[in-house]
Amino acid sequence: MEAPHSPATADAAAEVTVRLTVNSPEEMRELGLSLAKLLRPGDLVMLTGELGAGKTTLTRGLGAGLGVRGAVTSPTFVIARVHPSLVDGPPLVHVDAYRLGGGLDEMEDLDLDVSLPDSVIVVEWGDGKVEELSDDRLHVLIERATGDTDDDVRQVSLVGIGERWAAAGLAGLGS
Repeated sequence: MEAPHSPATADAAAEVTVRLTVNSPEEMRELGLSLAKLLRPGDLVMLTGELGAGKTTLTRGLGAGLGVRGAVTSPTFVIARVHPSLVDGPPLVHVDAYRLGGGLDEMEDLDLDVSLPDSVIVVEWGDGKVEELSDDRLHVLIERATGDTDDDVRQVSLVGIGERWAAAGLAGLGS
């Protein structure tokens, strides 16, 4: 992974942004492994990116880093999967909100607000749907690198929102 010259910025609204270049699916999984070291129970992670961008690959790395049970696969048709910890850590709740239309109201049946304090919740396609769950959240935006001939290259922006992420060490992921 390559980081640009300025690895992190913070503003008065307690927002930290780190931008990375990820060159392969293996590096995307490695990013997930590294990011998992920063996660703790109660964390909400929102993943944004087009189909095939690498959201589930990143989540596989998160699951491996958190030491959870079960293969992390896209929960598109079941909407949500819970992966219990094998190492006395928090469970990983992996949600695919692609098929859900509205905001948090449509997601109430998933009881994410009940799971959040004890779990790490990762939501693919969660924009406009889960922000109300927590003032503190990590938004991961994954985009195909423009002008690059290698289809595996991605630009990843990690945007930590709220006091939780102000000193969480996101900038270290860019080195």
